[in-house]
Amino acid sequence: MIEVRELHEMPELERVYALFDDIWHFGSGDPPITMELMRALSHAGGYVAGAFDGGRMVGASVGFLAAGGALHSHVTGSIAGRGIGFELKQHQRRWALERGLTRITWTYDPLVRRNAHFNLAKLGARPVEYLPCFYGVMEDAINQGDESDRLLASWPLTAPHVEALARREPGERPLPDGAVVALADEGGRPVPGPVDAPVVLVAVPPDIEGLRRADRGAGKAWRHAVRDVLGGLMAEGREVTGFAAKSYYVVERL
Repeated sequence: MIEVRELHEMPELERVYALFDDIWHFGSGDPPITMELMRALSHAGGYVAGAFDGGRMVGASVGFLAAGGALHSHVTGSIAGRGIGFELKQHQRRWALERGLTRITWTYDPLVRRNAHFNLAKLGARPVEYLPCFYGVMEDAINQGDESDRLLASWPLTAPHVEALARREPGERPLPDGAVVALADEGGRPVPGPVDAPVVLVAVPPDIEGLRRADRGAGKAWRHAVRDVLGGLMAEGREVTGFAAKSYYVVERL
């Protein structure tokens, strides 16, 4: 049974810092957040929470209040599997609703397929902005010098589809009929296609972290292809309405 609770004391925050280091291996580089900043955010009414399996911390999340009556979830990390990330997000959702907030935002790497599936298909968040190289070039063990493109996701906490997903009702979306593939994965490389259709699909690689280690050139090609195609479509005003078949962003002209 996973328990999620707010954290306030320095010994707890030290465990969060150690957990994040185990996940990202930032070493001598800049950590995603410091213990001192977590302490300040917690004291000032921000969101700092940990997920526990018995006495073991298995996940954590840190967020701060943002303009427009939202909570911005700055960093969340968890041990893979067992639904820990989902439990963290649902705790965060309840925390926000109790304080009169109806929206949570966060950024994530658009190339990480499992995160896209989790954020869009499992939670019901929607990307609202493409942010090229948002944090600059990153040097942690996972990102390995890659440019830090991010999607800004917005989670409408009281939307009917979000409430249904929170109840764990099925939310998997099939590939839309008549959709055109605007970016395909062919032999591990990105191949652009037509974009002038009401609904288009934008592929991302199955495992960008592994691909970067095996073929840095292919990883860079995917970074720029998704930036050009997905980022370009969003800049034109098209909306990302889901993530289908665990492979494709669904982009519509609404």
